[in-house]
Amino acid sequence: VQLQASGGGLVQAGVSLRLSCAASGRTFSNYAVAWFRQAPGSEREFVAGIDRSGDFTEYGDSVKGRFIIGRDNAQNTVYLHMNSLKPEDTAVYYCAARLIAIVHVPAGYEYWGQGTLVTVSS
Repeated sequence: VQLQASGGGLVQAGVSLRLSCAASGRTFSNYAVAWFRQAPGSEREFVAGIDRSGDFTEYGDSVKGRFIIGRDNAQNTVYLHMNSLKPEDTAVYYCAARLIAIVHVPAGYEYWGQGTLVTVSS
């Protein structure tokens, strides 16, 4: 499956932003999808994940209560709604897919999008 992440940009702290991950190539509904992020000098961090149907989601501790992940299998797209953005949310955000279940480690994902940069100014 091919993934294309989009929606990043430069925003001020406190605002909202929505990222999109568009998929093509295979049956999208067979794949769990996650968002990871990586800031300069840091390891890639799990942000949020959603199961194949969209009924089950998981979040990293640093974004819990602020970010919401959703998916539209008819549109082959996963979204990440980011609210109350903070400067520490600044990173390149990647979407990734794997068959069946969500895992929190990057090595568990076979397919990756190219990343989209989110910069939050204070």
